Amino acid sequence: MTGLPLPPVPEPYHLPFHYGALHNIGVDYLVDRARASELLAKRHPGLSVAAFDGGACVSLNFQLYFAQYPNGGGITQELEINLIAHPVFAEERMPVVNYGQYARGYDQTKLLGIARLHVLCDNPLAIDAGRRLYAEPKHPGWFETTLPSLNAPDVRERWSVSCRRAALGPDGLSRHDEELLALDVNLVGLTPESVNNTPITGYGTDDEGKLLAGPLNVYQPYRYYALDDRTADRVRLDLGNPAEESARDLAHLIADAPAAGVWTYQSPPVAAHNRAYYVR
Repeated sequence: MTGLPLPPVPEPYHLPFHYGALHNIGVDYLVDRARASELLAKRHPGLSVAAFDGGACVSLNFQLYFAQYPNGGGITQELEINLIAHPVFAEERMPVVNYGQYARGYDQTKLLGIARLHVLCDNPLAIDAGRRLYAEPKHPGWFETTLPSLNAPDVRERWSVSCRRAALGPDGLSRHDEELLALDVNLVGLTPESVNNTPITGYGTDDEGKLLAGPLNVYQPYRYYALDDRTADRVRLDLGNPAEESARDLAHLIADAPAAGVWTYQSPPVAAHNRAYYVR
């Protein structure tokens, strides 16, 4: 039998990794394709930048998720800086879709996926797992956020994510005040579409130069907000110190491009502890 072996699953990890809850916002930008291709070639030589309306797509992806383990649970926050790309060999197999069609899940080959340029994460275990299982360029960061929540009903469709520099040491994650990037997204009053755009294929390139892919299944639809000239200012992106590689790469890619679309997902509640009442 010919073919490729599966990538190893090193101890102590097991796959698939199951999320107990997921709260997620993504922001897409249509940018200059030549700049995107130049950067992608340095990080993932086995991939080509996807073409959307003559440009390329940079996708910022923030996740807050919970996972349950045999001995307890853990909460992780992370932010991915991605380019939408496909394997070089698949150029002639790709369906021709524009950005709006891609965002709505028209491509079901799932060869279009996220090529991770930087992943910033506040959980040392998740950093190690991402690197070893999926060849993610995953590094420490920490977050201050404001997210829509049923436990704070006055916070409606406002998302604010500040990612700050962190370091890993023998005592775990150490936090620094320096801000790497910040997103503020106001979706109040905008009407979303329900879209089925998963599984999401995540691409990584390991230390030997091998390209691998890992699909993420999300079991309910995303909410997609298409932005235009009237609504692009609902997204504000602030970049920190240009000496930081993640901020520098993002500034180089996005320049002054407006946001083209936003997609959100929040796990539905599974239980509610209701208001107390007097017995007598």
